[in-house]
Amino acid sequence: MFEGIYTALITPFRDGKVDEAALRALVERQIAAGITGLVPCGSTGESATLSHDEHNAVIDIVISAADGRVPVIAGTGSNNTREAVALTQHAKEAGATGALLLSPYYNKPTQEGLVAHFEAIADETGLPLVLYNIPGRTASNVLPETIARLAEHECIVGVKEACGDLDQISQLIALCPDDFCVVSGDDSLLLPLLSIGGKGSIAVTSNVAPKQMLDLYGATQAGDFVRAREIHYQLLPLFNALFCETNPIPVKAALALMGLVDDEIRLPLTTLTQPNRERLQAVLKDVGIL
Repeated sequence: MFEGIYTALITPFRDGKVDEAALRALVERQIAAGITGLVPCGSTGESATLSHDEHNAVIDIVISAADGRVPVIAGTGSNNTREAVALTQHAKEAGATGALLLSPYYNKPTQEGLVAHFEAIADETGLPLVLYNIPGRTASNVLPETIARLAEHECIVGVKEACGDLDQISQLIALCPDDFCVVSGDDSLLLPLLSIGGKGSIAVTSNVAPKQMLDLYGATQAGDFVRAREIHYQLLPLFNALFCETNPIPVKAALALMGLVDDEIRLPLTTLTQPNRERLQAVLKDVGIL
């Protein structure tokens, strides 16, 4: 259902507030590039430091700006099931195509707890849900067998996999139905994931280079893995630079260097250090973005 390249949008700030004008401009830039869809309020969108009102407002703005031209998968995850239901219900009422739900962080539920959490959200909202497995941020690894159980629910349609383990992802793809969308949450693993049956990416890099990410995906869909490999290696320095510090610090810095947003980020994250800023700027020049 959600195949292709979806951009995990940043949330631009100005003077401590969400910069609506910049956010709308980012949406227009993505759509003009041909992006498959947009994902506001994920970890790249600094959802952890948005108030509930800001969180809902960002989703509303992106849905309004997209105006039905591309799907919007709203990030609505929480480690509080009731809160996740409320955020997801708001996204549904606002017109989101689907929701992205990360596995609960900090409280570390069991695999049974994960099933109950996601099924409760699916049952109460009826919105198509994409799970988000990112153990490095949540300390909770949603195992392939667990996701396969969840894939039996008609409203749970895919997973953004950022476990970093291609063997685990291979097992996941083997266990799930063909129409269940396994997409990459690690930009540098997009090509290998596509080669084993993955169906796309919810990507950070496409904030900066949407056309190149779409070209990589398009080459694989055309069966031209030689061309896809060329694009992968062209983008590899950018992948590395955009994750040289905690996401979204570098991607926000990149968009600021491109003149698209203010380089403003919320504590406890801090702006990119000068050595890494110089490295990032050099990479952006090398790949033809600056």
